[in-house]
Amino acid sequence: MRYAVLGTGEVGRTLGGRLVELGHEVTLGSRTNDNPVVLEWATAAGRRARAGTFSEAARAAEVVVVAVSGRVALTALEAARAEHLDGKIVVDLSNPLAFEGGLLRLDPVESDSVAESIQRTFPHARVVKTLNTVNCQVMVDPRRVPGEHNLFVCGDDAAAKAKVTAMLGELGWPAERVLDLGGIRAARAMEMVLPLWMTLFQKLGHADFNFEVRRAR
Repeated sequence: MRYAVLGTGEVGRTLGGRLVELGHEVTLGSRTNDNPVVLEWATAAGRRARAGTFSEAARAAEVVVVAVSGRVALTALEAARAEHLDGKIVVDLSNPLAFEGGLLRLDPVESDSVAESIQRTFPHARVVKTLNTVNCQVMVDPRRVPGEHNLFVCGDDAAAKAKVTAMLGELGWPAERVLDLGGIRAARAMEMVLPLWMTLFQKLGHADFNFEVRRAR
């Protein structure tokens, strides 16, 4: 597969690097094609890794991964250009985190979500929300956390969710541990998990944890 990973932070570099290791072609996108962080990543990641602008990355990709902050996700995708997203799976990992006065808040929250705003703005894209409830190291190596812990997916396109679930399987997440929460509106609940996640992170002092949903037989 050809992936565009939009975002040069730890999440984008970590996920992009793992996808390269799995044999995929990955272009790490940023605002400019001479970003030194991206160029260094592409050199270190190997021959299947490339650097480019948001637009260049999305144009060449079959799947576009949003790995920027949720508050700038639309800006990055607008730079990627709508015609480079039409008909493609857009995997939204982002969270709308904001820190004001040292306190964490979400924007939007409850009445909207980043994933929904992406789907509205790019109606011909096939948006799937997932991976926003775990640290990037756990994203690519779920064995860091023992037990049958879970991931969540949501989106309006069932075929797109199936393909994203297959991608998650390559990352080490068995399909039975990926819980489909339904349409894209469920992204509101997924994004609202983040204050709890951050509280647990502060309490535990590390990010090697996840949520496990247990059901009665």
